[in-house]
Amino acid sequence: MAGHSKWANIQHRKGRQDAARSKLFSKLAKEITVAAKMGDPDPDKNPRLRLAVKEAKSQSVPKDVIERAIKKAIGGDAENYDEIRYEGYGPNGVAVIVETMTDNKNRTASNVRSTFSKNGGNLGETGSVGFMFERKGEVSYPAAVGDADTVMMAAIEAGAEDVESSEDGHIIYCADTDLNDVSNALEAELGESESTKLVWKPSTTTELDLEGMQKLMKLVDALEDDDDVQRVTTNFEASDEVMAQL
Repeated sequence: MAGHSKWANIQHRKGRQDAARSKLFSKLAKEITVAAKMGDPDPDKNPRLRLAVKEAKSQSVPKDVIERAIKKAIGGDAENYDEIRYEGYGPNGVAVIVETMTDNKNRTASNVRSTFSKNGGNLGETGSVGFMFERKGEVSYPAAVGDADTVMMAAIEAGAEDVESSEDGHIIYCADTDLNDVSNALEAELGESESTKLVWKPSTTTELDLEGMQKLMKLVDALEDDDDVQRVTTNFEASDEVMAQL
């Protein structure tokens, strides 16, 4: 399984505390507000908003928080956020993509740069690591929806490109521009997904040992603690033995 999928599983196992949970809620609400402001406030007519709402629901964000985020955009009192992507290298040369939404570019750039340097990494130019990733749509289902063959057939019918099945569940990948159509087709066949979002999928990976993973997790946790950071993706690869020791 690719780096970022394992990363989600680590976070899940770590059972993030309430403080991290409220931080996650506010990041998801920010995405909803921005999506609603940029397009139609009706999720059925705005694919980006629909995906943002779906992702928020999959993370158990309360309905009133979601509705408030949409109303904020309609009311015109939402802040203006710029979406900026930063790229750099973490410990042991692992590629890192940091996606941000900010109302103060200087603050965010300065924070991201210092977080990299304090945690054994360095910020690069835009494009410095992006070529090691592909922009894809990712739809996740629990293992209980069916065996690998059943999910593979549904994915092919839906127009997806690839499926990774394991005991943890099924991850279906498609072209980024097809995510809305593919996720709708999968839902008709397999029911509600656990998660539907755009991701950076590593095309090349860097193998890490336990020490390397611990250093990388320190960097990623520090980046994710920043309120302006929406998502962090890396291209690490680690053995099951190393993952079990984290």
